[in-house]
Order: sequence, then structure tokens, then C-alpha cells
Amino acid sequence: MPNTGNTRPNMASRQQQLQEDTAYRVMRILDENPDLTQRELAERLGVSTSGLNYCLKALKEKGLVKMQNFAQSKNKFGYVYVLTPKGIAEKAALTGRFLKRKLAEYEALRMEIENLRSEIEQVGD
Repeated sequence: MPNTGNTRPNMASRQQQLQEDTAYRVMRILDENPDLTQRELAERLGVSTSGLNYCLKALKEKGLVKMQNFAQSKNKFGYVYVLTPKGIAEKAALTGRFLKRKLAEYEALRMEIENLRSEIEQVGD
């Protein structure tokens, strides 16, 4: 395929993958720890609190996550984030896509390591 100088589609798909990966990670962590504060969740993800807030808002707008009052939450505001049934289904779909991408990355890395080892062996001969 010729290079037309337009890398926008690749950047858009890369950006979409990053957003999808972040959404997956948020839903995965929330599924395991629904009463994390936004700050704690942001720290676990390695993102800013405002970035996390943006992601949570998008997940709520899509109906994947909701906030619920929960008196026994460690969160001082007394709420937890829970996945909706739609969110649980979407998390399963995201898990499959995430795994597929990570396996492809792993295979590419494995091949690169194999090639580097071959280069080292050839230089050593």
C-alpha cells in the first residue's frame, strides 16, 4: 500500500485502541474493587484523575458503569462504581479483543527476540 502521507487512520485506530484498553482496565479493576475512589483508581491505572474522570463519564454515558450509594463503602462519599449488565457483557467483549492484541504483540516481540538472538549468534561465529 503506497504511503500517501496520511497517517491519520492509523493514529485514530491507535487512539481508539488506547481508549478501549483504558476502558477495559477501568472495568476490570472496578469489577474487582468497586469502592475505589477515583484517585485510587487513577493511581492503579497510571492516569490522571481528570483522565479517569473523562473515561468514567464515557462509560456511564454508554450505560456500562453506574454509581451506587453504598453505606459501607470505604469511599468517604459512600458510593461505589458497578458494572451494569451491559457493562459486564462489554467487558467480556473487550477482554477478547484485548487478549487478541496482546497475543499479537507477544508474538511480534517473540519474533524480534528470536531475530536478535540469531544476529548475536552470527556475530559470535
